[in-house]
Formats: sequence, C-alpha cells, structure tokens
Amino acid sequence: MTHNDCVLIVEDEFLIAELLTDMVEDMGLTVCACAATAEDATALAGQHRPRIVLMDVRLSGEKDGIDAALAIHHQVGSKVVFITGSQEAETVARIHQDHPAAILFKPITFGQLRQTIETISA
Repeated sequence: MTHNDCVLIVEDEFLIAELLTDMVEDMGLTVCACAATAEDATALAGQHRPRIVLMDVRLSGEKDGIDAALAIHHQVGSKVVFITGSQEAETVARIHQDHPAAILFKPITFGQLRQTIETISA
C-alpha cells in the first residue's frame, strides 16, 4: 500500500486548521488537503492517500473524527494522530478502538506536533 508523503488535516474550526497547516509546512511537510467533516476526510484520504492524518475528534456533521479515522485506517492505512480537546474517558476509549499513532490534547504546541510526527515517521 503506497502512501503519498503528505499530511491530511481534519479540523472543523478554520483557524485551528490554518494553524496546523502552518505548523506542518514549517516542518517541511506538505498538506495535501483539509477537511471539516468525516465524509470529506474519508473521501480526501482515498484521493490523496496521505501518510499522516491529523484528526480532530469533534467535527461538523453526523459522524465524528473517530468514525472517519476508522474508515481511513481501513481504506488507506494512514497513520492517524488524534488532536482533541476532550479528555473524557469514553472519548479516549473510542479513540483506542482505532489504532491511533498518537493522541495530542489541545492546545498543542509546535514542539509536541513535531516530536509526534518525527516519532511515528521513524
């Protein structure tokens, strides 16, 4: 299964998506697309086949980021880094249903994101 050396950002808050895009590009990586819904995320992942997906848990629409991550992991096999503001036990347990490469809790720093991406890319 071949992956493109790019990052898909899934975040429904525009300013956070822009911040994550800047962080990823500052690391010398390419952002292939941004999505605000689980449906768009799944479609864009199928189209771009990203190596890494930065996934917010709470998204616009009926499905959430965990639903999208499960579909993307099954279809594309991308490494998913969850970025969430929720530390509720139920949410974290649902995240672990998928095989998360990492979980980061908002607010995140550039250093946290860089270290996480370097670790899962090694």
